[in-house]
Amino acid sequence: MKILVTGANGYIGMRLLPYLLNAGHEVFCAVRDPQRLSVNDEIRAKIHLITLDFLDPPQPKVVPHDIDVAYYLIHSMSSDQGDFSEMEAQCAQHFCQLLEQTTARQIIYLSGIVNQKELSKHLASRKRVENILTTSSIPTTVLRAGIIVGSGSASFEIIRDLCEKLPVMITPKWVKTKSQPIAIRNVMEYLIGVLGHPDCQNQHFDIGGADVLTYKEMLHRYAKARGFRNWIFTVPVMTPRLSSYWLHFVTSTSYPLAVSLVDSMHMEVVAKDNRLQELLGITPYSYEEAIAMAFKKIAQNSVISSWKDSMVSGRLNKALSGYIQVPKYGILKDARVLKNVPPEQTMTSLWKIGGEQGWYYGNILWKIRGYLDQLIGGVGLRRGRTHPDKIYAGDALDFWRVLLADKKNKRLLLYAEMKLPGEAWLEFKLEGTTLYQTATFRPKGILGRLYWYSLVPFHYFIFRGMIRNIAKA
Repeated sequence: MKILVTGANGYIGMRLLPYLLNAGHEVFCAVRDPQRLSVNDEIRAKIHLITLDFLDPPQPKVVPHDIDVAYYLIHSMSSDQGDFSEMEAQCAQHFCQLLEQTTARQIIYLSGIVNQKELSKHLASRKRVENILTTSSIPTTVLRAGIIVGSGSASFEIIRDLCEKLPVMITPKWVKTKSQPIAIRNVMEYLIGVLGHPDCQNQHFDIGGADVLTYKEMLHRYAKARGFRNWIFTVPVMTPRLSSYWLHFVTSTSYPLAVSLVDSMHMEVVAKDNRLQELLGITPYSYEEAIAMAFKKIAQNSVISSWKDSMVSGRLNKALSGYIQVPKYGILKDARVLKNVPPEQTMTSLWKIGGEQGWYYGNILWKIRGYLDQLIGGVGLRRGRTHPDKIYAGDALDFWRVLLADKKNKRLLLYAEMKLPGEAWLEFKLEGTTLYQTATFRPKGILGRLYWYSLVPFHYFIFRGMIRNIAKA
């Protein structure tokens, strides 16, 4: 079949691609920014890339007319980029307009469980998108899931951060809310299982794992599965704002995402029927099994996708191409050159920068900068990196975003996502046996210039030490 996948560079989309390709389908990926599709060369060679922003009115014939099925996986939970609910509704409307110009026979949408009358803003937006898709002329299958547990999923990483960092927790009362976590592997089985299935058209299904647990039970059972104990004390009063700050400071989530998550954690997300499980013959994994599978992927360094690499985890509000031209005027910069470096060793070091490896010099200073950024609502260093030795354009790299990772031309370009009175780029380029390292800063007003000059003494040691240690790491 010819299959269109929207949101292909998201957490679910990137997991789905190998399944579709292995089944022999012809896959078309609709993405806003092709540079951000963090897949290996083997997968990239097998798919068709379509540059498409569903916030814009659809152009005719932008996708093949003979598409059979389309997956709608466009989600947003960022509350700092305008009204995300309106944006999601607009995207869904444009998607339907585009697809109605084709011969598509099915839309598959992954939504959230919505079994209460009063919904959070996030879940209400999912339900609104669902209504838009199901009123189109194309038969629609809606899968409603709660917390998804898998390596790199937002829910799993937040639980992991809380348990690993805080053996004793003072928590809000929403930790007593019930949920039905589902393993990412089960989600893939459902997404593939309903593909072209005649009994699944114009239907919506709840999907969940084997266990119904409170968030508190999930935290305790995570700790037990990892071989340690934790203690959780619940306080009756903790405002949503305070809860959001608590999540933001302790976990790797951004503050806007924390606000949306806290808003939804008051809602019970428990599957009300098992029709699809029985129809497709799927055996749900337990919560402990889902955790074990996630850590197996982590141990093998084979995490396919991470929510941290999505734009919702940072502050970029346009395509990578909008930042990739490093400015030449009105800037301040620190440029370093190191000759006679070993090329292969240097490239290996560059592609390991950040995360557990660190920044090759003054890591304690980088950590302090990360903590300060976090205190004012920035991303800090908590995102780390998805792969220990692979970098793709669009990846999050601590408080940087990868704009360009070109191994062939030996160039790595990063853009700062920490909170700054200006914009910053960090570039590495290897020409022969000469390594060029350039930090560029475009200040905003006098505050930006004061910021840069106040850090010049630190820059001298940090950037000087960094280029030297990269070459000899």
